[in-house]
Amino acid sequence: MSTFDEKRDNYGFPSPLAAVMRRKGIDLELTRNILTRYNAGEFDRFQPVRATGFPRIDGERVIDLTVPLEVAVDLPTAEARFQRWGLALDLSAYCRVEGKTGYFDREGLAQIGIFLYPYVGYGVLNGGSASSYFDYKKNVALSPEIYEICAEQFHFLAELGRNKAKALVPAYINEDGTPGATFIELKMRALLLEILRYQLRTGSKAKQILPLFQMASIYNYQELEDAYEKLGDSPYLRDLMAETGVAINKEVLTGVQPMLAAYTHSSLGRPKEVFATAYGKPNNPLPMPGGHGQNFQILSRCYRELFDRGIKMVYLGNVDNLGFTVNPVAVALLALQGKNGGFEFAFRTVVDTKGGVLVLDQDGRLNCADLGVAISQEEVLAAEKRGEQILFNCATGLFDLEYLVAHLEEISTNLPVRFSDQDKDAGRYSQAEQVTWEIIGMLEDFYVFGIDKYDRFLAAKIVLETLLASGVGLNDPRFPQVDDPAQDLKKTATKLHAGLQRKLATVYGLKKVAGCWTPKTISELKQEMTPDHRLFP
Repeated sequence: MSTFDEKRDNYGFPSPLAAVMRRKGIDLELTRNILTRYNAGEFDRFQPVRATGFPRIDGERVIDLTVPLEVAVDLPTAEARFQRWGLALDLSAYCRVEGKTGYFDREGLAQIGIFLYPYVGYGVLNGGSASSYFDYKKNVALSPEIYEICAEQFHFLAELGRNKAKALVPAYINEDGTPGATFIELKMRALLLEILRYQLRTGSKAKQILPLFQMASIYNYQELEDAYEKLGDSPYLRDLMAETGVAINKEVLTGVQPMLAAYTHSSLGRPKEVFATAYGKPNNPLPMPGGHGQNFQILSRCYRELFDRGIKMVYLGNVDNLGFTVNPVAVALLALQGKNGGFEFAFRTVVDTKGGVLVLDQDGRLNCADLGVAISQEEVLAAEKRGEQILFNCATGLFDLEYLVAHLEEISTNLPVRFSDQDKDAGRYSQAEQVTWEIIGMLEDFYVFGIDKYDRFLAAKIVLETLLASGVGLNDPRFPQVDDPAQDLKKTATKLHAGLQRKLATVYGLKKVAGCWTPKTISELKQEMTPDHRLFP
């Protein structure tokens, strides 16, 4: 090999370093691309989001989905859009009509949403292993007292799932102490239930309903593929796959996210280089994920394939959020009004201390600002005391796929790349990430859906959240009590537990038998899905 070829293949990195980078799953080309663009000043245009206020729930851009709905829709425009998709639907049968305007309530929207299922894809973001999920320090930081109460169950789950892909970890613990279904089994089961609902409502056995796709990592995609192959025998999926004719475990479109290298700490200035001395060792780069915002690049092939199949909308959310299931109301709203996207934000609770908050930014646009970075905890608490409603990002989006496919390159290029400095055991370095939800600041026509956290945002970033939602320790007299309702973890945990039980009994189609959540039979499920059964009693 010539010196020129070697330099080209190593993208300018010294051969010994490049060899280690490859061995660790680091994408040399992407790492170099980001490095070059940073050093050229290309990322200087990405200014931090600066919050100037909080938007009100106006019923137009920001819709409260927790209250009764009445949404005005221009019927000829919506019906023409559906006809272009190949769906002939008399919308007037599902709403109150005045002239050319239809007024839809929640039930009418849900019925429309179900008919749209053949045009919807469902995507999950599968992170790396669940090692940080079981991190001792992170769990104790929530509450040392609660950790002590839950320690036995913590270690039980850790033995089952540490270092596995997060999707393959039990999503809850049953009352009898046994592990429940894994996160991905629940996601697949929820999709199969909605496919069955569609089949019963329409009489169609079409199989391309709610196709599943995912972004996995270079470290876990093979583990996931091997595990999915065995899910044909899952008690949570087997009967539903046979009934619907959909082998959901074998039809998962996948995009594989490579690793980036960590970069030198910002205190060292420019030019930035690859951080190559992790843990004080030479030629020892540190692999880092590039953020979920890379999905617009990593999943581009999946998005285009789905669009070619006739899919018009795609969901995207985290695999560990048990509240993230298909919402036919949101599907209908996006399609009827022709919006570019819709994003779920929950009304803030005491446990929501990190993440994104819906704000008006310095340009007067709706945007997502990091709590503690772009806006302080004190500003949020002061706004709440004034009676303002604070909406917290749930990392769940619903996109118009035609718009997305047409703008993938633009989004990938213009979605901000943020560098965050770290000081950890490996050393002082910086990490480059793209955050999916900063796309909100780039779109012109979208919805923000205000949702109930205990229905749509049952996230589990640490094991204690899973255990609290499972009801572990709630009746223990050692559970910490506080007088301040804003800091009452027991109240929050009680609501999380109630929310999880509702989800398991409804969208996940389970029933509790002797302290264990077990799948409802097909006949029980069909009885619940009869045409006269209201989706929202």
